[in-house]
Amino acid sequence: MNRAIKWLSFIVISLFVSTAAMAADEANLQPQQWQPIKVEAIAGDIPELRGMPTDPQLLLPESVPEDANEVVLGYLAATDTIALLVYASLFAVITLFIIFIVVNGISRLEDGYSGKRIKRWSGLSISVHWLGAIACIFLILTGLVLSGGRLYLEPSMNQSGWASLIGLSSGLHELMAFPFILGYVLMILMWAPKQIPASYDLKWFAVLGGYLNTGKKHHPDAGFANAGEKLWFWVFALFGGLMVISGLTMMFPETFVVTKNTANTMLLMHIVSTIIITAFSVVHIFMATVMSEGGMSNMTSGYCDENWAKQHHNLWFKELK
Repeated sequence: MNRAIKWLSFIVISLFVSTAAMAADEANLQPQQWQPIKVEAIAGDIPELRGMPTDPQLLLPESVPEDANEVVLGYLAATDTIALLVYASLFAVITLFIIFIVVNGISRLEDGYSGKRIKRWSGLSISVHWLGAIACIFLILTGLVLSGGRLYLEPSMNQSGWASLIGLSSGLHELMAFPFILGYVLMILMWAPKQIPASYDLKWFAVLGGYLNTGKKHHPDAGFANAGEKLWFWVFALFGGLMVISGLTMMFPETFVVTKNTANTMLLMHIVSTIIITAFSVVHIFMATVMSEGGMSNMTSGYCDENWAKQHHNLWFKELK
């Protein structure tokens, strides 16, 4: 019994001493040794707790995050504005183009169809185009869900439906990135030589390609690609490249050794590139399918009508003769 009492006394005294020591240590860690803790909620990310200890005597973990780039975080914090811009790049541009077509009309073939077809695109070019185009459409649609679905879609859906939609969109977005990247690389390599700017391109822009009611009878000079197509190509080359780089960086952060600041910068770059690519894609689709009579067959059969070539790409047509 005496031995048990001694052991119990020893344990009690030990606990008392250790508690006193811990209290002393806590007393040494005064509040002024810590920066005020600030919680920064980053859209699509977990909240980041900042306010690490500044006393050099305190041991810091090796994974202490770097100071966040407040400028980038400021842009990313405007989630409502980002969602609005992303949706506007699609739906607002579609609306404007519909209004333009209703008011201005489309560009019809002045001499009608000749019935004579000219080879314009190879089978490989057509396949590469649709590989990138279909993937791009999926990326745009799933991107709409990821960027603004919380504001525009979730309120009208039940919880399980929204969870399924966001999960499907996230997985499909990453899956479609790979055919898009392949199509992007091949298009740049195959088509760049025919997209070099020329002096007559300035006149094309000056009269908006002859698509306005006032200039439909006076189509400006154009080679294989007109000035508008060249602009779209180089915008796609630049911002498509930024979209690919930023997307891969966010998909594989460990491979690229990405810091939080880098990830945030890549996200902002991805958003800006997406808005620009989406708006230009809408214009490209309308020009090819609706605005230019006879234009759609270029990327379905690879052939165009002879009168279409004369009217829209006169310099290229002369080279063929």
